[in-house]
Amino acid sequence: MSEFLIEAAGPVERWIINGEARRNALSRAMVNELASHVARVSRGHEVRAVVLSGAGDKAFCAGADLKERATMSEPEVRDFLGTLRRAFRSLEKSDCVFVAFLNGAALGGGTELALCCDLRVMASGAELGLTEVKLGIIPGAGGTQRLPRLIGAGPAKELILTGRRVGAQEAQRLGLVSRVGTLDDALELAKAVCANAPIAVGAAKHAIADGAHLDLDAALEVEGRHYQRVLGTEDRLEGLKAFAEKRAPVFQGR
Repeated sequence: MSEFLIEAAGPVERWIINGEARRNALSRAMVNELASHVARVSRGHEVRAVVLSGAGDKAFCAGADLKERATMSEPEVRDFLGTLRRAFRSLEKSDCVFVAFLNGAALGGGTELALCCDLRVMASGAELGLTEVKLGIIPGAGGTQRLPRLIGAGPAKELILTGRRVGAQEAQRLGLVSRVGTLDDALELAKAVCANAPIAVGAAKHAIADGAHLDLDAALEVEGRHYQRVLGTEDRLEGLKAFAEKRAPVFQGR
């Protein structure tokens, strides 16, 4: 059985983690299939945005599949964590924009998966949290690094060291999610991204990430390098032509 249900609508795909019975937990098969789908949409500009959610209405992703984890040896756990980190990092390296719709609980690795996405929309009744210390471990798929970068070290330490769960309104206040809303809100956000030039969107995404922790002069150089990527594109000329002709541009990703 496929680990994901894929629904395509033009340049937007919806990926539904197909594991409702296990609360859409991160199994080895699921992580490997996730990496395969990310590689597929990263090869071109046919798919420009992905909305990622979980099956059912109880969980986006409840973290690691602890039943599967209990059968792993220590070396197997180390190997799985390496695979998980690479899969999650591939979302950030892709030009495609990933929108997480947190339709239910996103705990442990589920929160870490959401943190790898570019944008996050959270259902009003959902909750998230890095709860690993309650199990005698720490976040192992980037949570200790991505959360402080997103909301600051102080708030991140509180959440990670206590393992406290956060509801939708607090998550928005902290900057963990950009919107509290529905699947339709997440899809509309993805469509708004897709209305823009795909090469420019990818360049802007990477400019933000690459410059985020540099001093301003170095960060401006990063921005300049990514700007060079769009200068020679047909889409840039189409944008100028469409503006002059007072019409919507038709971007081709070239």
